[in-house]
Amino acid sequence: MDRALVRALRDRDVDIITALEADMIEQPDEKHLSFATAQERVLYSSNIGDFCRLHNAWLTQNRSHTGMVLSLQQHYSVGERMRCLLKLVSQLTAEDMKNRVEFLSSWR
Repeated sequence: MDRALVRALRDRDVDIITALEADMIEQPDEKHLSFATAQERVLYSSNIGDFCRLHNAWLTQNRSHTGMVLSLQQHYSVGERMRCLLKLVSQLTAEDMKNRVEFLSSWR
């Protein structure tokens, strides 16, 4: 995750943890989602295809997750991603996000 985005979100009191900080670099996507769910965190990724498939697989298996926000990273500046994420955080609760996938492009 972009350091500038992490810093900008933290400066605005958004509680986030990066894959690096969680020692999750190079772990399979399923482990990332399991970790986020165990920590009661919404997962943010630019790996849209894999996480959409994982979301569908979990729902098919009656497994629950804490939600995902997916974005094509190269399409948005740090400022745009920050504004979209802040808008999403201000309008959706943790409960709203359960078993849900939100695309950052919907929050422009």
